[in-house]
Amino acid sequence: MAIAILIAALAGATLALFFQPRWWFPEAISAHARAYDAHFLVTLCVIGCIFVFAQGLLAWVIFRYRDRGQAVTGSDGSSALEIAWTSATAVIFLGLALAGQGIWAGVHLEGSDPRALHVEVLAKQFAWSYRYAGADGAFGRVDVKQIDDAGGNSFGIDAKDPKGKDDLTAAVLRVPVGRPVELHLKSRDVIHNFFVRELRLKQDVVPGMTIPLRFTATKTGTYEVPCSELCGLGHHQMRSSLVVMTEEDYAAWLAEAQQKVVLP
Repeated sequence: MAIAILIAALAGATLALFFQPRWWFPEAISAHARAYDAHFLVTLCVIGCIFVFAQGLLAWVIFRYRDRGQAVTGSDGSSALEIAWTSATAVIFLGLALAGQGIWAGVHLEGSDPRALHVEVLAKQFAWSYRYAGADGAFGRVDVKQIDDAGGNSFGIDAKDPKGKDDLTAAVLRVPVGRPVELHLKSRDVIHNFFVRELRLKQDVVPGMTIPLRFTATKTGTYEVPCSELCGLGHHQMRSSLVVMTEEDYAAWLAEAQQKVVLP
C-alpha cells in the first residue's frame, strides 16, 4: 500500500511541475514560434493525460492486488486489450506527428517571399558574420583567396567585383520587425548550428552547402544567437545577437553602416 501511495504522490508532484511558468519557453516572437508552442502544448497535454492515467492505474493495481494473505492467482492477459492500446498509441503518435508537419514545412518548404530581406550568414570557428547586399540589391562575388578576418573581409568579397563594393558585413544580425527575412547559411570549416530560441528555430550549417532559413520577427528586441552544435574548443564563446528593430531604426542603421563600408 505504501508503494501505491508513493507512486501517486510522485505522479502528482511531477504533474505540478508542468504548471510552473518558470519551466516554460521564453517569449515567442514570430507566428511560427507561436504555432510551435501551441502544438507542443497539445502534445504535452496528450502525453500528460496518458501519464496520469498510467500512473493512476499502476497505483490502483498495486493497492487492489496487494498481499493480504490470499491465495496467489495468475493471468494470461488479454490479446484484445494489447491490440487496442497498441493501436491507440500508434494513432496518437502518428496523429501528433502529422499535425506538426505543417509547422515544419512552413519554415523549410515554402518558397521565398519577394519582399524578403536576404542576409548571408557565415559560421566559422568561433564567430558569426552577416553580409547585407548594398543599394544594388545584389551580393558581390567572393574569392577564398581574399578572406581576411583581421581586415574585416571574412566572406572574402572580391574587390574586383563592382557588385560587392557596397556589401555590408556585420557581427550582429539586424532585421526590421514585421518583414520576412531569408538567411543563407554557410560554414567555412565544420558543422555549426544557428539557433534563436525566441524564434523556435534551429538549423545546422554544413560546410559546402548554402542552407536557406526564413522567419518574420514580430517583436523588437535583442535575442541571443548561440552556436548549438559542438564545433571545437571555443564552441562556448561562439555567440552573436539578433536585433529586431523598427523599420525607421533599421533604415537609419543601414544608411549609417553603408557610409562606413570600406572594402580592402
